[in-house]
Amino acid sequence: MGNAEGRAPRRAEPRGNPGSFDELHRLCKEVFPPQMEGVKLIVTKTLSSHFQVTHTVHMSTLGPSGYRFNATFVGDRQLGPTEVFPTLLGDMDSCGSLNAQALHLLGEHLRAKAVFQFDGEYRGDDCTATLTLGNPDLLGGSAPNWVTTLNVGYGGAHASYYHRANEQVQVGVELEANTRLQESTFAFGYRLTLPGASVVFRGLLDSNWSVGGVLEKKLPPLPVTLALGAFLNHWRSRFHCGFSVTVG
Repeated sequence: MGNAEGRAPRRAEPRGNPGSFDELHRLCKEVFPPQMEGVKLIVTKTLSSHFQVTHTVHMSTLGPSGYRFNATFVGDRQLGPTEVFPTLLGDMDSCGSLNAQALHLLGEHLRAKAVFQFDGEYRGDDCTATLTLGNPDLLGGSAPNWVTTLNVGYGGAHASYYHRANEQVQVGVELEANTRLQESTFAFGYRLTLPGASVVFRGLLDSNWSVGGVLEKKLPPLPVTLALGAFLNHWRSRFHCGFSVTVG
């Protein structure tokens, strides 16, 4: 059948690659406020264009206090704002626990990540396929302003949806079903950005009757960011708050 009179033929536009599977989850996670309790000091030092270290001191009244050291090395091949190969990450806490991972580009379409398990990723023109040994993943889809992701495993399923309304407002929704515990949880988060005031506010509301928020304020021209957070669980009558200072 021909096109209706007066209508231009519709062209199929390529959607483009949705990005790394880990990055799809990260977009939704960053909308939610990080849990804060006690006082935290974070100092980041860039030693060169390839090497960066971070010192974190956390003093808590509910959980253990301690020190954490993180080192990051990035290579010369940059494919995007958050994709640089090879990348080496190391993290050690005051108890001596060490975590490390390496990310490397094996070819034009194949990326590999080694932690304590192996992840393989094939990057096509408009799709991404990820294989994690022992943890099958399924990818839903994405667009420039929204991302939907689904993980299915033996223990249940985890779905997330991220939407960027504009430069100031971002929202995220997470739904997790645990077949072992026979329960499901739902969480809604939002992020408000005020560029002129150098202020970012993150808030959350979940199905466990928890509400919380974190307010971040940058102090230009100083490389210092102050953050104040508070969280309340109505069902369990629990309340905790925290304060952090980030330098670098």
